[in-house]
Amino acid sequence: MADESTHDDFDSIAAFYDAKYRDQDIGDRDFYLEKARAADGPVLEVAVGTGRVYLDLLREGIDADGFDISENMLDVLRRKADDEGLDPTVWQGDMTAFEVDREYALVIVPFRAFLHLIDLEDQLAALDQFHEALAPGGELVLNAFVPNFEVICETYGKWTDEEFERDGKRYTVRSKQEIIDEVDQVMLEHQQYYDADGDLVDSAEFRLKLITKREFELLFRASPFDEWTVQGGFDGDDLETWNQEMVWTATR
Repeated sequence: MADESTHDDFDSIAAFYDAKYRDQDIGDRDFYLEKARAADGPVLEVAVGTGRVYLDLLREGIDADGFDISENMLDVLRRKADDEGLDPTVWQGDMTAFEVDREYALVIVPFRAFLHLIDLEDQLAALDQFHEALAPGGELVLNAFVPNFEVICETYGKWTDEEFERDGKRYTVRSKQEIIDEVDQVMLEHQQYYDADGDLVDSAEFRLKLITKREFELLFRASPFDEWTVQGGFDGDDLETWNQEMVWTATR
């Protein structure tokens, strides 16, 4: 089962999370939108959060469902959808154990959400679930960063500040990443949210599993998927350097 602390922390900071990340684009939003447009059937987004990608799909009239581990995140998504006159079909669910009542042509896991699965059993359970949710010939698409140890040595353990706006007020989020399990390569991200007066108003911590290209290949080999490919970034390039996003596509 997915980490219960992740559920609690995302519930805690849902509104701040949306204000910070809702407009963020690492090149993935158009990519997933194009994949959804081309899908020959309905789309399922895993870990929809507050709708950064999912609401783009609804705006295009795409038949898309979604779920997230955090009910508070979904509440924010629903309020945003209601403001735009959109009708989302989303529910609270765990990517390692969820139920759907139809088959999907496309399952997407954007924004590196798969990395929140720490244990091997959870990773394989999620891949089983994604495979089960797909119609024959359907595709799973997910993305993750390439772990780079120079970046880890230079930046992990150091606090960074970023300002953002929520409801017309300015806030600062302080973030720090650290390796908490060197053997299993697990990273902990700290986030602290401060108001304009410098007072701490909320905080959260998330564990992420650093997964290399080789580990992903082994996970897919152990999964029900028979075919999978990886590209570097969202433009279809070969994966050649650490600063390209790994974009994996697996076909049922």
